[in-house]
Amino acid sequence: MSELFKKASVLNLKQSVDYSEGGIVSKQVVKNNSGNLTLFSFDKGQGLSQHTAPFDAVVQILDGEAEVVLDGVPHLLKEGETIIMPANVPHALNAVERFKMLLTMIKG
Repeated sequence: MSELFKKASVLNLKQSVDYSEGGIVSKQVVKNNSGNLTLFSFDKGQGLSQHTAPFDAVVQILDGEAEVVLDGVPHLLKEGETIIMPANVPHALNAVERFKMLLTMIKG
């Protein structure tokens, strides 16, 4: 677990990761054998190219606006919205506006 994040602490996830001009920032919140929680921030125009993951994942938008392409279908997500990405399904993310998200990867 990151030194920034301690068990039983109250977190403001949206404020726990900063934007980087022209870049992407990630901060791991929790990691164990069952999965992990990772915060990300993406500057406008940044993204992750299409890929797959061997585990189910949940993306929660904490700030801004993102396009999540899941199995070729684009989904526009805004603050407060969530999408579930099944294991082994191709997906990509693009920052329509700069955005922050919490990625929950479930290995079990």
